[in-house]
Formats: sequence, structure tokens, C-alpha cells
Amino acid sequence: MKILVIGSGGREHAITWALKRTSVVPLELFCAPGNAGIAAIARCVPISATDAVSLIQFARAEAIDLTIVGPEAPLANGIVDQFELERLAIAGPNLAAARLEASKVFAKEFMVRHGVPTAAYKVANSPVEALEFLHSGEFGSPSSPVVVKADGLAAGKGVIVASSHSQAALAVEELMSGELVEREAARQVLVEEALTGTEASVLVFADGNDYVLMPPARDHKRIGENDTGPNTGGMGAVTDPAILDRDMLANISAKIIEPTLAGAREDGFPFRGVLFVGLMLTAGGPKVLEYNVRFGDPETQAILVRLKGDLVGVFDAIRTGKLREVSVNWTDESSACVVLASRGYPGAYEKGLRIEGLDRSGGVKNAEVFHAGTTKSNQGEFLTSGGRVLGVTATGNSLKMALDRCYGACETIKWTGMQYRRDIGRFRDPR
Repeated sequence: MKILVIGSGGREHAITWALKRTSVVPLELFCAPGNAGIAAIARCVPISATDAVSLIQFARAEAIDLTIVGPEAPLANGIVDQFELERLAIAGPNLAAARLEASKVFAKEFMVRHGVPTAAYKVANSPVEALEFLHSGEFGSPSSPVVVKADGLAAGKGVIVASSHSQAALAVEELMSGELVEREAARQVLVEEALTGTEASVLVFADGNDYVLMPPARDHKRIGENDTGPNTGGMGAVTDPAILDRDMLANISAKIIEPTLAGAREDGFPFRGVLFVGLMLTAGGPKVLEYNVRFGDPETQAILVRLKGDLVGVFDAIRTGKLREVSVNWTDESSACVVLASRGYPGAYEKGLRIEGLDRSGGVKNAEVFHAGTTKSNQGEFLTSGGRVLGVTATGNSLKMALDRCYGACETIKWTGMQYRRDIGRFRDPR
């Protein structure tokens, strides 16, 4: 069976690794464009993840049996619709469903329409309008925290948690001026109530009618320890039974997951793919922070190392609407992923630095190293080529054991300027 995975990060490395590890049939794996780590298990093809025309041509020429989309940009551009028009099998949400991530305004209006609990918000079309909302008193006193979000896709840089209304005003200016994100992504911004509580992520496989829960996860977005500094794409993630107990998970399923999937059907876009729900566990119950319409990164790495069962079969069932016929199980372990990043990330960073110690990391029990931003030199050495470079991932009978293995593997790897957080898995609960 021939499978094409679209994307080039740690998420896509974890997906290809899990496909190969769990498949019950022989696979020929391709990844576009892939990275140096993925190249060890799949044939990497130099096609951009957003070049739908070339990807369709490749899938047809190679007689690809199933295409799996990793990142959000091609989904938001309608790659699933384009593949399906060409009668090519692809797993992922269509253009209409991808709006749940591609437009935060659309997602908020969807949540309100379908009774999904979320933070109070206003939509601003200009900095002046945003200031009016801030001065209205709807978001507390001038010293109250406020969240400002760009409407469109912004690669993790479009959400700013401002500590006061004056900082929120500056955030609006920075976003809408194009200083932080593409101007198109911030033609509208959300001014949003700052929720208090503990964050959690719940991901599900969905086929338009049925869904399967994945192990709940928590991630660390900020670059610095104790959650300091700017937001990143994610510096680490963990899964553990303590994140959400069974009663809370049942509550989230009944009040958030099921109304979301029912709402999507009602609105004419049955959701088929991976739905990621970012949550804040507040004193008043769980509320949705955001939807993603694909696997998160680095949540994917921490989740898929616990998968038991055939991931190929899961994606095919998502596409064909037969998820209830597939067995999806998870190990009873905990897991952790620690991201090793380049100095300067999430700002400017140097590329082309030689990575040492990857061979030694393989000696750590139950540890895997997923490549995110790597390439190879002409001499066959692994080099850095991105801000987030590696995702060191491990499982264990407890979260402590998983983290100990993770950090043990991290200590074997080095390059000039390598940085990582040493407090992954430690969370404060302010509720």
C-alpha cells in the first residue's frame, strides 16, 4: 500500500513512524517535503505542502492509495476538496470544516451558535474599534488581563495574552499592522475574556458521525521555563491519566466534543479528520480556547507513541465513514515530548549547525527522537534547519519515568546554541 504524508515537521515524522510501526500490511511511505529524520523511513519528495497541483500530480503518477495531511495551511487552502475532485483518496477535513481553525471569528460564531462553552469576545475590524471594546468595561478594569487573537492562521504567533488593557491595545496595533503576523491574518482580531484555570488538549479521530478519543494532553507554549517569554509552536507536551479524570473527560465529550461534531453536521460540513480542542479547565467548567483541525505539534509525538492498533486503518476509516468498525486502543502509560530548539527561536535563529549525539539517544529505553527542523550535509551529518529542531519523546509507567527518560535522551544531544525547557510536565493549577 502506498501512502503519502504531507508536511515536514515533528508531527509528520511521528505520523510516518506510527504508520510504519502499526501497519498490518506492507507500506511504501512517501512524505512531501519531509525532513532528514523522515527520510530514514519514507521517501521524501521535494514538493511544498501547499502546492496542491504538484501533490495531485505526484499522487496520480505514483498511484498513491491514501494521502494524509499533517499541517493546517493545506487544509485551509482546500487540499482535501481538490484531491477528492480528482478522485484521489485523502484523509482530512474539507475546506468548509477547516474554517474551524482557519478563522477564529468563524469558530467563535460556530461555538455560540451550537452552545459550546467558550470565553466572551468581541470582533474588531480596526484598532479604533478594539479600543472601544476595551474602554466599554466588558473586559474588566484597565488592569485586567485580556486575550487578543488574529482571526487567521499565524503559525502560533497570532495569540497574545495581555496583562492589561494598555498592553492589549499595543497587541492589537502589532497584529493589525502586520508587524507580528501576515497582515491578511489580522484583518480582524478577537478581543477576548482571559480565562483562568489549567489548560488541556483533547484530540479525537472523527469520521463525520462517530469519534474516538485520544489520550488527553497538556503542552507548554512559551519559550521560557515557568511559562515565561513569547509563545512558540510548542516546547513540550505530556499525556497522563491525571490530566483529565474519567468524569471530566465524559463531561467534555458530552458538552463540547459531541455538540461540535453535531454542529458541523448541522451546518453542512460533517467533520472527517483529527479534531483538536484546546481547553481551559475553569472553576465554572471546561471552555474551548480554540479548535485545530489536525494533529497538534508536539502533542502528536506524545500521543502516537501510545497508540495500539493500525493507524492506516484509522485514517482509511475516517475517510470512508467506518470508524466504528476499527479498533483504536492506547497503552496505559504516560508519555512526554521535550522540544530541542535553536538559539533565538521563536525569533531569528541560525541554521546549518551540526547535531551531535543522535546515535547515543537511541540507547535510552522507550525513547524516540522525532525530527522537526533537520537536514543532512553532503557528508551525511544531521544539521539544524528550523527553530524547533527535534522532539525527544518517551513513555513510562508514570509521568516521572517518561520525563526522566526524555531528559536522559536530551542530555546525549547537542549543537551550538541548543535550548530546551527543563520544566516540561510541571504545571500550576490556579483554579
